[in-house]
Amino acid sequence: MAAAAESGGRRVGFVGAGRMAEAIAHGLIQAGKVEPEHVLASAPSDRNLCRFQAMGCQTTHSNLEVLHSCPLVFFATKPHILPAVLVEVAPAVTAEHILVSVAAGVSLSTLEELLPPKARVLRVSPNLPCIVQEGAMVMARGRHAGSYEAQLLRSLLEACGQCEEVPEAQVDIHTGLSGSGVAFVCAFSEALAEGAVKMGMPSGLAHRIAAQTLLGTAKVLLQKGQHPAQLRTDVCTPGGTTIYGLHALEQGGLRAAAMSAVEAATCRARELRRK
Repeated sequence: MAAAAESGGRRVGFVGAGRMAEAIAHGLIQAGKVEPEHVLASAPSDRNLCRFQAMGCQTTHSNLEVLHSCPLVFFATKPHILPAVLVEVAPAVTAEHILVSVAAGVSLSTLEELLPPKARVLRVSPNLPCIVQEGAMVMARGRHAGSYEAQLLRSLLEACGQCEEVPEAQVDIHTGLSGSGVAFVCAFSEALAEGAVKMGMPSGLAHRIAAQTLLGTAKVLLQKGQHPAQLRTDVCTPGGTTIYGLHALEQGGLRAAAMSAVEAATCRARELRRK
């Protein structure tokens, strides 16, 4: 009952029904921020819409129907498709709408150019763990989105994980750090597990332990507010196993490779924005 009261009959729309849209919708529904029947998603085909239907959401092939039905709309199309979609739906945008883009690399200025004057626009950079309510997100507001819109969006997205407001210049960096970072962390988890497999541990067990090690380490860092270097130092003992392993990682260039990966992904996000 409390969850239903909190959702207050709020209608939320998604233009685009891919994995990120699904992740956000799932998080909102799981946290009781919105009722599934009050979610409307659009996509050209049923391929992605079936996952929304499985959550009990409404679906359509009409982007305009989403705008006509929902005052809060997430645009979750591919970045190169979004401009054409915005031109299509612009006639349906009213002063009541709050419009949120999750498309990587599409700037607020581009969004505002393609939408009616004074449209309330915000930009969000989410990541896939939103689907288990452990996302790491940042948001930036456009010229006509005020504190009310920012607070509303943040209160909704916190149902999907951590959400922070930042200057737009930092959104592309977040894409490189956290959006793409999910894949980087998976690559590291896989490598940890494969090291254990090489030494004789069964594969399934190795992957479960590697994932739990990442989860537990992250929780310690967040709950204690420690710098990673401090926790790393706490684990090391002189002449022990960990310092030998860290030396091997340094020889392999792990630190530089991770920094270069974030830089490369950030630069690509900036390239997409310029296009």
